[in-house]
Amino acid sequence: MSTLARATRRLAPAGGLIAGYALDRLLGDPRRWHPVAGFGQAAGRLEQRLYADDRPHGVLFTVLTVGAPVAAGAALERATRRWPLATGVLTAAATWVVLGGRSLVREADAVADHLGSEDLPAARRQVARLVGRDTTALDASGVARAGVESVAENSSDAVVAPLLWGAVAGLPGLLGYRAVNTLDAMVGHRSPRYERFGWASARLDDLANWVPARVSAGLATLGAPWVGGSPRDAVDAVRRDAGAHPSPNAGVVEAAFAGALGVQLGGRNTYGGEVSDRGTLGDGRPPEGGDIARATRLATMVSDAALVVAVAIRLTRA
Repeated sequence: MSTLARATRRLAPAGGLIAGYALDRLLGDPRRWHPVAGFGQAAGRLEQRLYADDRPHGVLFTVLTVGAPVAAGAALERATRRWPLATGVLTAAATWVVLGGRSLVREADAVADHLGSEDLPAARRQVARLVGRDTTALDASGVARAGVESVAENSSDAVVAPLLWGAVAGLPGLLGYRAVNTLDAMVGHRSPRYERFGWASARLDDLANWVPARVSAGLATLGAPWVGGSPRDAVDAVRRDAGAHPSPNAGVVEAAFAGALGVQLGGRNTYGGEVSDRGTLGDGRPPEGGDIARATRLATMVSDAALVVAVAIRLTRA
């Protein structure tokens, strides 16, 4: 194998991650025929066939719906093994499809704009696109808190985690992670219907996000001065408060953002008429509309740094 061929084989997958990230930053999610939406529809049809109110059926559902994209990714990598440029192109396309950083920032900025114009009803409707809680009775600070929390959690779930999984596992990692995260959104939440059936999907999502959430928190801590915050405050918030959040991963990221931004997140949210205590994260002031823009700046920095980490990991594996 020539020196050029070896270099291409080494660099193409990392270049695919970079190109896919750039496409997401420039274009956001595909507006039509989004593959993730198609996957969700297929998973919904399979759920209708397999559903039963027990864990074994939920495990089978999770194995089938995650196994299919993982197998597809592995097959594509094998098929293009002799053509590294094709692997790079496929990696770029998959990375673009599974990332959601640009769309997250766009939606969050719209919330901030409505708050800035003092249109609280519009802000409530807009933030409902980002969060699962009931937003109809939120005041301006509550809307701002929801927006900041969504930016924090989704910077990990929609950017850092897929990049890291793509770095360590290539196409199967990219497609498999997005499948896991989509299933958690579909059946992983606690409810009478999904308490047992969705157990496997929820636990697999917790496992898949354990390392990325802590990488995200670490990068947010390092980036605190970028938004006028203190790394020490971010570290203190994570150590003191993250465990109070019911999610083992969201609590870590949200606490880091709270400390870095100097605001207080968490508290009580209402989901389907039921109140959930998310703990108190950070010891700063209540969030304001302007803090959403600061959160998106911090999230962008975290995402950029995560890309550097992911490329470095990928190059060491080549």
